[in-house]
Amino acid sequence: MQVGGGSDEDEVVSAINTTPLVDVMLVLLIIFLITIPVATHTIKVSLPMDANQPTRTMMNNIVIAVTPQGQAYWNETPLNSYADLESHLEHVAAENPQPQIQIRGDQAAKYEGVGKVIAACQQAGIVHIDFITEQPHG
Repeated sequence: MQVGGGSDEDEVVSAINTTPLVDVMLVLLIIFLITIPVATHTIKVSLPMDANQPTRTMMNNIVIAVTPQGQAYWNETPLNSYADLESHLEHVAAENPQPQIQIRGDQAAKYEGVGKVIAACQQAGIVHIDFITEQPHG
């Protein structure tokens, strides 16, 4: 024991304990890793409102109906195949001005049947395609 001189115990410890700092940084890192993907994967779009605009029915409009079984009809004439639909659409696409194509898909029809009609219209170069729906009840 030394009375007059300094001791090793009296010296000030100048090292900083970084363990709490590392703990806080790890917690913040985990929070940022969880919240950033949610914020970056949200795409802002303007969603349509529930409003129907009446379609102008004209004499040269063509109605393509799709039944629940997937059978397509050109106005009231049944189409035998997808190639038959494409040939009809190619003739219509060459007209100037092009008639409007109106698709009437049955509520119970599979998306595949309606999707094939849309794909055929796009492939033929049809500019204006409409979907015919009914007003919701109530």
